[in-house]
Amino acid sequence: MNDNNMDSDQVQQTDGSTSEESTSGPNQRMTRYQILTLISMASVNFSSMICYSILGPFFPNEAMKKGASQTVIGLIFGCYALCNLMGSLVLGKYIVQIGAKVMLISGLFVSSGCTILFGLLDRVPEGATFITLCFIIRSVDALGFSAAMTSSFAISAKVFPNNIATVLGSLEIFTGLGLILGPPIGGWLYQSFGYEVPFMALGCFLFLMVPFNIYILPSFAADPTKDSFFRLFTRLKIVLICFAIFTLSSGLGFLDATLSIYAIDKFDLSPGYVGLLLLGLSLPYCLASPLLGIVSDRFPSTRPWLMVLGGLSTATGFWFLGPVPILQIQSQLWLLVFMLGVIGFSLSMIAIPTFPEILNCAYENGFEEGLSTLGLVSGLFGAVWSIGMFCGPTLGGFTTQQLSFEWAASVQGGLAFLAVSMAIYLSYYTHFNTVSPAFDTNDATDG
Repeated sequence: MNDNNMDSDQVQQTDGSTSEESTSGPNQRMTRYQILTLISMASVNFSSMICYSILGPFFPNEAMKKGASQTVIGLIFGCYALCNLMGSLVLGKYIVQIGAKVMLISGLFVSSGCTILFGLLDRVPEGATFITLCFIIRSVDALGFSAAMTSSFAISAKVFPNNIATVLGSLEIFTGLGLILGPPIGGWLYQSFGYEVPFMALGCFLFLMVPFNIYILPSFAADPTKDSFFRLFTRLKIVLICFAIFTLSSGLGFLDATLSIYAIDKFDLSPGYVGLLLLGLSLPYCLASPLLGIVSDRFPSTRPWLMVLGGLSTATGFWFLGPVPILQIQSQLWLLVFMLGVIGFSLSMIAIPTFPEILNCAYENGFEEGLSTLGLVSGLFGAVWSIGMFCGPTLGGFTTQQLSFEWAASVQGGLAFLAVSMAIYLSYYTHFNTVSPAFDTNDATDG
C-alpha cells in the first residue's frame, strides 16, 4: 500500500474505528503500521517470557540458602499463576476503561520493575523477610504480566481481525524463544556475575520495551460492554474449548515440575542435558505454530479437528512418555525424546485454534465486535491458562510423589484424551447444527 493509505490506517486505528482500511484481508499485504504492531507484540511476548523463565536454574537454591523450604519455594512459583488468573479476569473485563495501550505499557513497566527488585532480594535478611518480599514482588509481577499479555492478545486480534490464528501462531515463536532462552541465559549470567545481574539485565531489557511500545502502539477507543465472563461460560462450546486450554497448560506445567527430576534419576543426566530435553518439547511447538495458524485461518472448518488430532496425539505422547506401567514397555531415552517432540507438536495443534474459535463463538452469540469483547476473550484465555499452570505442577507433583512419574504422566494423558472426547462431541454437534437449521445454531462454527 502507498504511504497515504498507511497514514490513513494509522489515524483510524488511533481513533478506535474498525474501518476495513485498517485491517488486512487474507490476500493483502500488511501495512507498515501492522508490521510495526506485530514487531511490538513479538517483543512483548519474548521479553515477558524470558523474564518469567529465568528463575528456574538458580533461584530455588538461592531461596533455600535464605531459609525457604521446598514447599515455600513451590508456593512462590504457584502464587504467580494464581495472581495471573485474577489479573486476567479483572483486566480483561475493564480493558476498555483502562485502555489497551495503557494496560500494555503499565504491565511492561511493572514487570520490569519487579524483575529488577527481585534481583535485590539477596541483600535482604533471610527468613520471613525474604520470603514475604518474594511473595509480594512475584505477585505484583504476575499482575503486570497478565496486563501485558491480556492487552497483547486483544490488540493483535483487533489489528489483524482476518488473520488472528496466523498472527498468534507467529507470535508463539517468540513466546517459545523466551521460554527456551530464559533458563540458559539466566543460568549463564548467574554463574558468571552472580545473583543480581540476570534480573538487572533482563529487567532493563524489558524496560526498554516501554518507550518502544509507547511510540508504536495507537490508543484504542471503545465503549464498555455489558457482557461478562459468566455469559461466555453459558455456551457449551466455549466451556469445552476452555477445558482443552486447561489440559494444554497443565501438561506444560506438569513437565516443568517433574521432567527434570525424572530424567536425572532415571537416565543419570546432567542439568545441561535436561535443558536440551526441553528443547525437544519447545522447538516443535514453536516451529509448528505459524504453519498451523495459517491452516486455521484459511480453513476455519478444520479448527475442531485440529484440536481433536492434537488432543489424541498429546494423550498418546504422555502415555508413552513413561511409558504407562501396564504396557510393560521399558523406559528409554530415545522414546522419551521422541514423545516430547510429539507432545510439543500436538500442543500447538490444540493451542492455535482455541482463541479464534472462542472469539467466533462469542460473536455468533451476540457479543459486540470490538475491543471490549476481545478483552473478555483474552482475559478468559489467560485465566484458564493460569489455572492449568497451577494445577499441572501441583497435582502432577503430588501424583508423582505418591505413585510415580509414569503414572502421573498417564493421568495427564487421560486428561488430554478426555479433551479429545469432548472435542469430538463438539465437532459432531457443530456439524449437526450446521446441516439442521431447525435446531439451535448458536454453537455452529464457520465450518
